Amino acid sequence: MADPRPNLIFILADDLGYADLGCTGARDAHNNACDVSPRLDAMAAQGLRFTRGYSNSAVCSPTRFALATGRWQYRLRGAAEEPIASVHGDKVLGLPPDHPTVASLLRDAGYATALVGKWHLGYPPHFGPRLSGYEEFYGFHAGGADYFAHCDPRGRPDFWLNEQPHEEDGYLTDLLSRRAVDFVERQTADRPFFLSLHYSAPHWPWLTRDDREESLRIAGIGKHTDGGSIATYQRMIHHMDEGIGWLLDALEKKGMAENTLIVFTSDNGGERFSNNWPFVGQKMDLLEGGIRVPLLARWPARIAPGAVSDVPNLTMDWSATFLAAAGVAAHPDYPLDGISLLPLMDDAQWNPQRDLAWRMKHRDQRALVRGDWKYLQVEGIEYLFNLAADPRERANLREREPGRLAELRQAWQAWNAALPPIPEEARVSLVFTRAELPQASY
Repeated sequence: MADPRPNLIFILADDLGYADLGCTGARDAHNNACDVSPRLDAMAAQGLRFTRGYSNSAVCSPTRFALATGRWQYRLRGAAEEPIASVHGDKVLGLPPDHPTVASLLRDAGYATALVGKWHLGYPPHFGPRLSGYEEFYGFHAGGADYFAHCDPRGRPDFWLNEQPHEEDGYLTDLLSRRAVDFVERQTADRPFFLSLHYSAPHWPWLTRDDREESLRIAGIGKHTDGGSIATYQRMIHHMDEGIGWLLDALEKKGMAENTLIVFTSDNGGERFSNNWPFVGQKMDLLEGGIRVPLLARWPARIAPGAVSDVPNLTMDWSATFLAAAGVAAHPDYPLDGISLLPLMDDAQWNPQRDLAWRMKHRDQRALVRGDWKYLQVEGIEYLFNLAADPRERANLREREPGRLAELRQAWQAWNAALPPIPEEARVSLVFTRAELPQASY
């Protein structure tokens, strides 16, 4: 007998900028409209596109803590790393296996669960997807991976099938897409599934399917600071888009598309070759360019096509939404901080009117969004922006609106006081040094 509960797929891109998709405004190097993501653009037209989707952090692994748990990432020590280092140091940091996750809660409720792609929540043997609710794992543990060598940024092999090192020739984006298709093809109607498809694309190194020789040239050198281009970057996105198309086609062939909720977003804002227009800032910034991300949701059985929403939401809200869609309660000892967005699927006017907040050790950044207003502090300097009137965050209204500034500052301080502090020893990882890439202008 078919299980009526929806299948759930969460697709996470890595370092994708807000305007890197056709449906969010992609432009090529000559400022022409760019057909880089036809399958995702079609998915947006078939479902719901958000204009104010926010990542839980401006850097990858903290956002992944929030996604995995449905809670503020700051509740767990490992999320204070910005991000968890891709080298094995003396710190044992990661997602504790005894902490409930969306995957473990769904698995215990009868869902088939799999993670395909990037983990970046701690290294084995202490941490791993199969210790945190995923029945299958095919992917890598580090913050980045070479698309052909399948190694971490230090040149060490990092490709796994469950707990075993895995060797397989091919372009990583395509391998992940095909594995996701394989997982769907193995599912049956009597058991719903939860698939996390976490791409490395379009994270550096800047390699397309045709760049195997470039992979050999840069092997083991770390960041790919002497390569790439807008054309290469957009081609990487297109490869990912094609793979997502394969997955969508597999759902159709299995007759599962109607009752499958698919969400696509990014772990943080883009960097280097990304298009974050109209926002300023990038990965590692709490400016909008670092935390405002593409966000699409499709569920034909429940979401009307062609909808656009400006309701602000965070990554962890989708964790709560998935559990609510499956009829699964959170663990009583680990209440969710995210909220379910299911009401929005039934009522386009629904808006919970709540604060969204962030903090980072990097540059002592603080931010809080309340409606159209945003409080921001960077290196001790305060800013107040009206995002509706000034999405580029150029007009600092702190002198004109001192009462509102004080109100939002106090709200951030109260939120921050309810969470564990950032440890002094927490590691900050700059994406590029100041000499390599200009910092955002505040």
